[in-house]
Amino acid sequence: MIQRKMLNRWMRIALTGLVAAMVVGCAESRSELDQYIAEVKSRPAGPVDPLPIMKTFETFLYAAHDLREPFAPINAEDVESSASANIAGVGPRPVRDRRKEELERFPLDSLDMVGTLGAADDGSFGLVKDPDGVVHRVLANNYMGQNDGRITGVFEDRIELVELISDGNGSWQEQPISIALDDE
Repeated sequence: MIQRKMLNRWMRIALTGLVAAMVVGCAESRSELDQYIAEVKSRPAGPVDPLPIMKTFETFLYAAHDLREPFAPINAEDVESSASANIAGVGPRPVRDRRKEELERFPLDSLDMVGTLGAADDGSFGLVKDPDGVVHRVLANNYMGQNDGRITGVFEDRIELVELISDGNGSWQEQPISIALDDE
């Protein structure tokens, strides 16, 4: 116990001496720093770079004040006026109030036709496997794919359907597509 107290006392003395030596060392380097600062301040100032020349730009007169703001939400009046101004609202349209079918969750390129079931003249079922490995039965007028794809026909080697693709202006175009029988 006495040795521990002695050791602590010597540690305090050594630590105090170390701190004192560091403070003295900093005081010497500070005088060197003051000399360097005085030398830099005594140097003559260099030339100042001239200000850059300001370019003049042509003025632009904005003349689209009467048009709809591009980031404002679209309201029903704008849609009606654009439909009457051009033929944008005419043509095929997706049915929004119908209940979505199971195969409409998947993109068409992830679905595989694996066969048919039934006789061709009775309207056979198509067998389609989804990415989860589940096989679904489909008939004509069922929907599949994420672009409102309506099945138009089920054949032994393919399923034909029509997708509705938006042109971005409120019009829709029908695009025929088929899924061939997977030969695995």
